[in-house]
Amino acid sequence: MTVAFLTLGCKVNHYETEVMAQAFEAAGYRIVPFDEVADVYVVNTCTVTATGDKKSRQALRAAKRRNPAATVAAVGCYAQIGEKDLLAMPEIDLVLGNLHKPELPELLRQHVSESKRSYVEDISKERTFEPMSAVRDDRTRAVIKIQDGCNNFCTYCIIPYARGRIRSKPPQEALQEFRTLIAEGYREIILTGIEIASYGDGQGEDFTLLQLLDSLCKAARQIPNMRIRLGSLEPRVVTEEFADFLAEHPEICPQFHLSLQSGCDAVLTRMNRKYDTARFLRSVSLLRDRLPSVMLTTDVIVGFPGETPEQFRKTLDFVTGVRFLKVHVFPYSRRTGTPAARMPDQIDSAEKSARVKALSEACDAVRREILEEQAGKTVLFLPETRENGVYSGYSENYLPIRLAAPEGLEGSMIRVTLTRRMGDALEAQCVKE
Repeated sequence: MTVAFLTLGCKVNHYETEVMAQAFEAAGYRIVPFDEVADVYVVNTCTVTATGDKKSRQALRAAKRRNPAATVAAVGCYAQIGEKDLLAMPEIDLVLGNLHKPELPELLRQHVSESKRSYVEDISKERTFEPMSAVRDDRTRAVIKIQDGCNNFCTYCIIPYARGRIRSKPPQEALQEFRTLIAEGYREIILTGIEIASYGDGQGEDFTLLQLLDSLCKAARQIPNMRIRLGSLEPRVVTEEFADFLAEHPEICPQFHLSLQSGCDAVLTRMNRKYDTARFLRSVSLLRDRLPSVMLTTDVIVGFPGETPEQFRKTLDFVTGVRFLKVHVFPYSRRTGTPAARMPDQIDSAEKSARVKALSEACDAVRREILEEQAGKTVLFLPETRENGVYSGYSENYLPIRLAAPEGLEGSMIRVTLTRRMGDALEAQCVKE
């Protein structure tokens, strides 16, 4: 039996697809590319935008056309909130929400024996973190999901309804997974979740993100140059205590994705974000003060309802002024079921596209400047892939690096000197010890 996967959306979705793939392999399935004929197709859907819903439906229909005899399963966020719409599609055999993904092979057997099509539960009532094993990535990087759910209810976002309330992986479970990965030879472990800044904030949870990080760092010190990378953070988590902790724990990579969304306070208020630009800048200052080599990335939504040209200009000036290493720029997408979808003064698509282009070009120029400023610096490089004699990978602060070197360096931390920017990466040379 063969199974094919397609993943839409965020890093957590990609993580959970890998968890499902491992479950299918354990059940005796062989994984094939999504564009090939398979016995089972699984689309891990995204519902952050209406475009995500549309892409999910298109992929599900395409799978059934490829093999009409196949079992087609829609899983994930769109399946969680759009169950009825998906069940109405004749191409779909099974709908599974955001609970029990590791059990999908067994649910498929149940589907065949009982003709049951829907496995969507009320996720808003879920208060326990669903066990999921760590995901391995070519013996260089691995991912541990430590948190799920969100309690923020930003006015543009459907995720609290698709993912439920905050739930966190118990610290001892996370630590055990971490130790296992170290023993297997991984040298970078990424902590991910829907909002890892809220780790420990769920109902009945009495632990904190700093407590977890402290235990993981102690375990990491057993291995030279072992590193931990954090997923996206809310600015409010960056306090003096948090920044001081990072400065004292070099095992944590000095690169952080601070979610911004807008550089205009009036827009942030309409978005129901829990900070203003002054608080965001405070987080940036704390990180740069404690960690001189730190690099920051972010995401920004442009064309939010009511965003005037002047407010967009404030965002552009703010974002370029902070000087992020990378900025993911998105046009606002009107999402049915969210307060923002009902707001007046919706921005037309052409204007949103123009603003995306203007901000993206400005941010790309800043990125080029930052990369050029790195020439002559020495960093630790983790080779991930090799093609035509050249390794590609990242430094501890997430600089993209290319290194011409002999085979056999995969999974090793290499000290390199950055020489020059070439395109969107930095060329490097090994440091002679």
